[in-house]
Parts: sequence; C-alpha cells; structure tokens
Amino acid sequence: MRILLVVNTSASSVTARARVVIQKSLAADHEVTVAATSRRGHATRLAQGAAARGVDAVVVLGGDGTLNEAANGLAGTSCALGVLPGGSTNVFARTIGMPNDPIEATGELLAALDSGAGDAHAGPGRGGIRSVGLGSVNGRRYLFHVGVGFDAAVVAQVERRSTLKRYLGQALFAYAALDTWIRHYERRAPHFSVELRRRDGDAVTIDDGYFAIVLNTNPYTFLGERPFDLAPGTGLDTPLTAVILRSLSAATLVGVAADALGLGAARARTGRGLHHHRRAAVVTDVVGATLNARSGGVVPYQVDGDYLGEAAGLEFRWEPDELRLIVPHSERPPAAGGRRLGRAAGG
Repeated sequence: MRILLVVNTSASSVTARARVVIQKSLAADHEVTVAATSRRGHATRLAQGAAARGVDAVVVLGGDGTLNEAANGLAGTSCALGVLPGGSTNVFARTIGMPNDPIEATGELLAALDSGAGDAHAGPGRGGIRSVGLGSVNGRRYLFHVGVGFDAAVVAQVERRSTLKRYLGQALFAYAALDTWIRHYERRAPHFSVELRRRDGDAVTIDDGYFAIVLNTNPYTFLGERPFDLAPGTGLDTPLTAVILRSLSAATLVGVAADALGLGAARARTGRGLHHHRRAAVVTDVVGATLNARSGGVVPYQVDGDYLGEAAGLEFRWEPDELRLIVPHSERPPAAGGRRLGRAAGG
C-alpha cells in the first residue's frame, strides 16, 4: 500500500522519536513518504495531491485541526484517512477507538490495514477501511463537531494563547471558558435562530439560541479520561445531532456539564441526559440546518476545535459515506484511551 504520512511537527505530543518509530513501523510493509505541514491549510493540499497521485492512504500524525484539514482534502475520493493522535486532546482519534499514545495507535492502524479494505459499509467494531459520514458547515467538512457561539469564543481565547497550549492543555481551556463567560461573551440576549431539518422531513425551529453544537459523532470532547457525552447514539453512520442551549446561566451550564460527564442525578435515574433540561434543546437525525445571527449581527464558530471566525449565517449538511476511514477493531475505547497492543516498532 502507498501511504503518505502527514506530520504536524508543532502538535502538542509529536516528538522526533515518535516520528521515526512510526515511519519505520509503517514502512516495514508499506511504501511510505513523509510530509510535514508548515502552515494552516497545508494538510488539505497535501491530502488532495496524494489522492490525485493515486496514493492509497494519508495517515495524519497531528491534532484534530490537522485531521480536519486532511479529511477536507480526501472527502469524496478513494484515498483513505488514517488517524494517529498527536494533539493535546485528540478527540477524533479517541472517539474511533485509538489509544492516546501515537506509537500504540500505530499498532492499531497496522492491524486495521492488515485486515484489508473489508466492507465499505461495515458497522462499528469492524476494523479495516470503511466509508463514513461527515458533517459540513458552509462547505467545510468536519469529523466530530461544530461549535457556534460560546464555545467558539472560548476556542478563540485559547488560540490567542496558543504558545501555552502545549504546556497547560485542558487547564488552559478551563481558564479560557471561565474568562470568556465572565468577560468576553454576551449572556443577556440570544445570539441566533436556527431551523433544523430531520431525515423524516420534519423541521424544528429555535429562535433564542445562545450556544449550539452540531455533532457528527459523540463525545463532544474528553476531560482527562472521561468522555463529555452530549449526544449518545450519534456516530459516523448516523445523521447529525444538534444541541442548542437557550441560556448561558451558571445553573444551565453546570447542569448540562454534569449530565454530559455522567454525574447528573437525572441521567443516573432515567438515562435521559440533556433531554430533561428546560433550557437545552436536543434534536437528532438532522440532515440539514440553517443558522442565522440575530439583528443583523454575526456569531463566532469553530470546526473540530479550530476557530474559523464569525459569520452572519451558517448552512449545515450531513454527507453520508463521504470519507474512507481506517478504523481499529473496536470503535469506542475504554476511558483510559484504548487497547495496548504494543505492535509498533519500539512500542
């Protein structure tokens, strides 16, 4: 198999040793070339070029932002995407069952490649290469979620302190979230309206949104080893799920966070999770949505953890079977981050 290994050398957990070990492991049975990203958007162009040359797979060693760029370059092509965690949180890698250590993840990737292409529509738990769905917003594809409003403002604050991200990790996000809530985001009036279109043809309209997350997979993120489950049941073979908060009060945010982390009394009692929150709307089976900022304004948004700026309107779509993805043999890992096969050289 011909493989392009795309490396983001600036990613939080990418080391020179890991790069060498991973390249040697992949090259033992495959024809491997390596390219390092040098600027924003570079991974998209590298992936597009690889697909045009007939490369079989692009394997990304980097964070979620680099993965997103590569997925945008490969969507709609026959070239597969391989995932090796190199960032600070690695949401997508962990969601599909990869260990959070890149060398161990290389073992999982090689095992999946050994099992062959398999059934392109095989369900979760079947390792190999299979077709999966993506979300898109204003034409930009995404792997796991888009955040509109508050969490995008938080991501913007984190990116302004990007030099600290490698060292502080989730502590920086926690500080930025509190700082944004107190000083940098309007909490007194709604920011947008949204019309959501479901697969059965029904439409749902919400006209007082403060904060929205449109998910292609679950969880939304991880806090340490604990998944932040906003949309259980949402996955790479289902339409999107939208979670819209109609308040940013401390009580609402704390209650939603507690349920998403499995700490809420209502979830423990009933299993309903966010559905019982009066100021949270959860809409499943979404195939399209139109979101508009209120009063001629704009809303910030982020895609797979990368801040993309502000927009007056956003168009969402579910795109089934849009990407060929190399998946391990078990999709959702245990909380610690997945199996430890120790297959990769030096692992």
